[in-house]
Amino acid sequence: MSYIGAEPTTAAFPFDQFSGDGTTTAFTLTYAPASTTSIVVAISGVVQNPNLYSVVSTTLTFSPAPPSGTSNIAVLYLGLPVITGSSPGNTAFLSATDLTATASQTVFASAGSYTPGFVQVYRNGARLGNADFTATNGTTITLASAATAGDLVTIEYYTLTSLTNALPLTGGTVTGTVTFNSAITGAAATFSGIVAANGGGIQFPATQVASAGANTLDDYEEGTFTPVVDYTGTNTPSYLARSGTYTKIGRVVTVQLYINWNENGSTGNITFQSLPFTSLSTTARAICSVWSHGLTSLPTNVSITGYVDPSSTGIRLFIDDNLATTFSATYTDADQDVYCTVSYIV
Repeated sequence: MSYIGAEPTTAAFPFDQFSGDGTTTAFTLTYAPASTTSIVVAISGVVQNPNLYSVVSTTLTFSPAPPSGTSNIAVLYLGLPVITGSSPGNTAFLSATDLTATASQTVFASAGSYTPGFVQVYRNGARLGNADFTATNGTTITLASAATAGDLVTIEYYTLTSLTNALPLTGGTVTGTVTFNSAITGAAATFSGIVAANGGGIQFPATQVASAGANTLDDYEEGTFTPVVDYTGTNTPSYLARSGTYTKIGRVVTVQLYINWNENGSTGNITFQSLPFTSLSTTARAICSVWSHGLTSLPTNVSITGYVDPSSTGIRLFIDDNLATTFSATYTDADQDVYCTVSYIV
């Protein structure tokens, strides 16, 4: 027979048998099922309620102990575990329909559709052999011998999925390249290789969740602010233009600002206020790069710079004439321009 795609394959369900002695409650399975509903357990031909036993790894435990008998305990695995794969291997989904027969009834409908070949039928608790029923259309089963009124007919059908190299809920290790097409949320994840954000980015919360780890990046932020001229002169500045941008990466803030204002004949200690974050109280002054136009009444051979004090949101202008140090500057032009760039710790 020809097939479109791969030729179908079949495999037997794994099966274990044990002999009870009336006192032993724990038995070692060949495979580790996902849960109690991933196996069908029968004692002396009677299928057991999953609530009457427990499974931890490969240990099957009964309560109470099964009675004595030779090979009287049967365990049917619902699907062949993936021997070469990692936990959790195969997962089986079991559904069951309980029906009460009428006199001479032979056809019974399952509550959901099934896959032919993955069906078991029980009559009054005893499992029927494959020759005792027909299950081929996916919705009903037909008994070879008619039921008696009041018989309990149970149809069990399985959906099997093979999950190879899947991570269990408690975590695990992934090797090779992994692509995430949506956001990753939850607790911490550890990556031993390069993490690439192709076509996207790493998003931090709007409010920083600070970490005590010295090597932990816990914040990234970009934004703008409006700088303010503050001085000890007598005139109020009239702003012609001003702007400020910042980038915060962890504890480091990098600021760029520009101020253009009118201030005729005023002298005083100049600072540019309203930085977006307050500097750390225990650090040294952060030095600022400054370019200024309008400082005409200054000694020769001077340099103009600035710094951010600890516990501050301002940049103070600093003038050094190689002879003495002062914070006083005289602005004589009607149009002052100042550009500043600084990085400081918060």
